[in-house]
Amino acid sequence: MLGIILCGGQSQRMGSDKGLMKLEEKNWAQSAIDKMSALNIQVKISVNEQQFPLYAEIFSKDNLIIDDKTLSIKGPLLGTLSCHLAFPSEDLFVLACDMPLMEISMLQSLYKKKEAQNSDAFVFTNDGEAEPLCGIYTAKGLAVTLTMFKNGVLIKHSMKFMLDHLTVSKIPLSEEEKKYFKNINHHSELNGL
Repeated sequence: MLGIILCGGQSQRMGSDKGLMKLEEKNWAQSAIDKMSALNIQVKISVNEQQFPLYAEIFSKDNLIIDDKTLSIKGPLLGTLSCHLAFPSEDLFVLACDMPLMEISMLQSLYKKKEAQNSDAFVFTNDGEAEPLCGIYTAKGLAVTLTMFKNGVLIKHSMKFMLDHLTVSKIPLSEEEKKYFKNINHHSELNGL
């Protein structure tokens, strides 16, 4: 299994690259890497082509995966499928860089769920809705999604649409745990972090 930190978004609402925003002396990408590394798995960073030069100054180029140009997709699904193309036999544990409140214990819970069950994907749910930006996607499930894309039947390019077509194991979030999944998109949301 590979850990994948999704940093390839446009960060338009934030106005600056979210993966490089700082929280307690670390940028968000490094913080996510550190949390994922606690699972003792190799971790890579998903970036877009424009980000690559800047990220290559901070992180090892070997750990950067650039969005695949053959995929006419946008958003987190592009980063996820690009990583699948780069490592087609690996299950991917994805984590968006813009969830800086995520706790290692949550990642460990999902990792243990994957070890105990046989599904295509493993995610938490928030009031019944999947939280796809912290999830485990098997190589088999990603191959199914890639085939759907190639056959022109992946009509929505979203992580949730992908989940609708896979066998998914879900862990419901408690009220207390929901805060770890807060997705930070605006500067106004940085207060209190």
